[in-house]
Amino acid sequence: MILFMTSSPCDDQVPAGVQLPCIFFERNEFVHNLRAHWKPDSRLVVICSDAHNHPLNDEMCDTFTKCFRYHGLTVSSSVMLDSRNERDAGRLIALSDVILLGGGHVPTQNEFFARIGLRALLREYTGVIMGVSAGSMNCTNPVYAQPELPGESIDPDYRRFIPGLGLSRIQILPHYQMVRDNLLDRKRLFEDITFSDSFGRSFYVLVDGSYVMRSGDSYTLWGEGYRIRDGKIQQICREGEHIILNPED
Repeated sequence: MILFMTSSPCDDQVPAGVQLPCIFFERNEFVHNLRAHWKPDSRLVVICSDAHNHPLNDEMCDTFTKCFRYHGLTVSSSVMLDSRNERDAGRLIALSDVILLGGGHVPTQNEFFARIGLRALLREYTGVIMGVSAGSMNCTNPVYAQPELPGESIDPDYRRFIPGLGLSRIQILPHYQMVRDNLLDRKRLFEDITFSDSFGRSFYVLVDGSYVMRSGDSYTLWGEGYRIRDGKIQQICREGEHIILNPED
């Protein structure tokens, strides 16, 4: 299995004449590394975040399929896995070459993953898995479900640490360039919420266009990234660079 955990791979700077809402970032060798592990005419399964938002799910599946093809990553078939076909999850995953875990609300997606038994279905998977935002966050175990919606950070019943897929020992927090100054429930998202949850553990914070790639037991951070640990944040990699990560750090 090759795992790409992205913040977002989507670049909205689309060349003139290209009829797509986005393409993939070419920087930090993302497409190059993806292409190195891509099987020609791959069978793609996109797994949703919100199992019942069928229009959004279909749009996401269509967009990502076209993005792959735009970059020369050939796709022979693509299917969205959501509430309409969840009973076929095992068969669809077994037949796939590439699985994309979509973005959205982390706990909502996590519940769907648990319902279809995704962790067990991926235990012997040998293809390419690509996480986007929430999909990347749900790859580890336990998952840090960083509060996102109003009320979550002050809800005593909100679970910030939940069981995940166990595909990674690296916990990703995405979209840093967008959310770094966010306020939630009158608190600073990072300084007042996330920092206090980081004691004794590490969170790896990415901007869009950066990603962590797992190959075997090796984890490589490509592009701008930060590590939060014990209430402090430190930049550990810059745009255009890459470093090997130690999950024990």
